[in-house]
Amino acid sequence: MTYDFTPLFRTAIGFDRLARLADTIPQEAASYPPYNIEKTGEESYRLTLAVAGFSAEDIELTVNDNALIVAGRVAEAAKGEFLHRGIAARAFTRRFVLADHMVVEGADIANGILHVAIKRVVPESAKPRRVAVVDANKAPVELPQAA
Repeated sequence: MTYDFTPLFRTAIGFDRLARLADTIPQEAASYPPYNIEKTGEESYRLTLAVAGFSAEDIELTVNDNALIVAGRVAEAAKGEFLHRGIAARAFTRRFVLADHMVVEGADIANGILHVAIKRVVPESAKPRRVAVVDANKAPVELPQAA
């Protein structure tokens, strides 16, 4: 049997273990705006959203409790008569779950594409460290006393 875990990776950034991912699967299945999540390095990721019609002032990024929230709201444009309106300019909110120690480094928008740089920054206290093992059967070594 084979399993397709692709749906599990749609809104989670930085999870390398399936067990940690399974606990944080979002229940919403919004599809606007479309986005990509790509791994750009060993510990870095890039979230790309297609936000045609939005400017930097229309986009708000918030990081709160291991969640990245991207919201967009376009100010009312001049009213006109549309014969066809295919470019969506509706407000949106997308929520992405971030793994522990994920940091949003920055964001830029150009040509209707929003790029958000995300990196895993593990603090020294959370990194694995070696612990010396001492043989309890050996006599302790006495250091000479300073005079």
